[in-house]
Amino acid sequence: MATVRKTITLTEQQDAWIATQIADGHYTNDSEAIRDLIRREQQRSLEIETIRQALLEGELSGEPEAFDFAAFKQHKIAQYG
Repeated sequence: MATVRKTITLTEQQDAWIATQIADGHYTNDSEAIRDLIRREQQRSLEIETIRQALLEGELSGEPEAFDFAAFKQHKIAQYG
């Protein structure tokens, strides 16, 4: 995969956090730490979008119907004994 060189500005606190992560052996350098954070955010964003889509699908599926838990439970007891 091709890489692109970027220059970024961090606060002292952010820089110290990254340095601690490297010192603790979680990453070998700043770039690795930042790339991992980006990958995690990409995954988190994908998961959030998946949930949003499921919620939208549920909202568009129609009016909610009453749920009889007692009948459901009896059905499962009869089904599985």
